Amino acid sequence: MKIALIGYGKMGKMIEQIARGRGHEIVSIIDVDNQQDFDSAEFASADVAIEFTSPTAAYGNYLKAFAKGVKVVSGSTGWMKDHGDDVRRMCEEEGKTLFWASNFSVGVAIFSAVNRYLAKIMNGFPQYDVRMEETHHVHKLDAPSGTAITLAEEIVDRLDRKTSWVKGTLLAPDGSLTGTDACAADQLAIDSIRRDEVPGIHTIKYDSEADCITITHDAHSRKGFALGAVLAAEYTKEHSGLLTIGDMFKF
Repeated sequence: MKIALIGYGKMGKMIEQIARGRGHEIVSIIDVDNQQDFDSAEFASADVAIEFTSPTAAYGNYLKAFAKGVKVVSGSTGWMKDHGDDVRRMCEEEGKTLFWASNFSVGVAIFSAVNRYLAKIMNGFPQYDVRMEETHHVHKLDAPSGTAITLAEEIVDRLDRKTSWVKGTLLAPDGSLTGTDACAADQLAIDSIRRDEVPGIHTIKYDSEADCITITHDAHSRKGFALGAVLAAEYTKEHSGLLTIGDMFKF
């Protein structure tokens, strides 16, 4: 398969390594200093482009790839609020293809399935309140993480006593704490921590007077995310439309 890379940071380099190891060809690598390569024949020859950039750049990258007839796999977050409806329309009505996930880790996909099932069970036990915490490296710009938001939305959809998620506290790399522990009873708070080079830790805690039930996914490295992105590209080559992890993994 011919793959183009959009974004060539740590994730992009790891995706390149894994893709080549699985026998794929990298035909184009686009970063901030060679945006003109979107117009190259090499980019247009790609079966799939894998995009890991920033919330502000992602949507524009989708448009440039779609204009060249290239399918996109993307792990960029933060664009959906402003552009989600437009991307959905392009995929459903104009024949474009985007595989989007807030997290491509196979382990997170399994964790997400456990999260959904546990929330369904906990809907019948209102004595348990739920709170979330996510920890990431100091370079991560958004908080809460896209993965945390996805997990929170899965809980809100299944717990009648929760109507929305809200930002909780943010512990910054310098030790400063912003935000608040307080939230309404019908809200799910997500606390964020930024420290060191942590690839990603997500914890969901159901607490009651009697006991506490906690589930955690702790990534050891970015390798799991990169492998999942390549697996998604392999899947996307043979499928069309707006695709998600749920399409690839039938848990």
